[in-house]
Amino acid sequence: MLLWFAGLSFLAVWLIFRSPAVDYRLVMVGALLPLVELPFGHPMVLHSLVGSVALLVVAMLLTPRRRLVQRRLVAIPIGVFLHLVLDGAWTDTTAFWWPFTGLEWSTAELPELSRGPLNILLELAGLAALVWCWRTFRLTEPPRRARFLRTGQLDRDVVAGGPAGRRAGP
Repeated sequence: MLLWFAGLSFLAVWLIFRSPAVDYRLVMVGALLPLVELPFGHPMVLHSLVGSVALLVVAMLLTPRRRLVQRRLVAIPIGVFLHLVLDGAWTDTTAFWWPFTGLEWSTAELPELSRGPLNILLELAGLAALVWCWRTFRLTEPPRRARFLRTGQLDRDVVAGGPAGRRAGP
């Protein structure tokens, strides 16, 4: 379940913010972060709303008066929030609202483990989203790809409609 979270988080943040300045690499890292709970087999703090909010608070408090660093780090909690959406984490009230529903962890199986063969279709959808982003933002071009890999950002001319008049987006 890597491509589903990485691809759809990249695409969703683009569709919502339409910003070339977002570090899309960190959005994808954030969307994959809750997968560290896989060895436990059940949702814990990163599958809860509190976990996402805590990451956001940490990103803001660790970087006072450093707005550029804050802007970059906020991509991680955004990715974690998107994981919760893409995972349907809100359907497990005990996990999603932990610790407000009690301090016990949910005993439900992680959504990533409970979907069975549907995971294959979700991975294909994630791959399709990544391919769309790759082509739309012209990451086939070495300078654009190098910038994306170095900074996580997209070139403004591709986003706003470059020399060829091509406009990113649906």
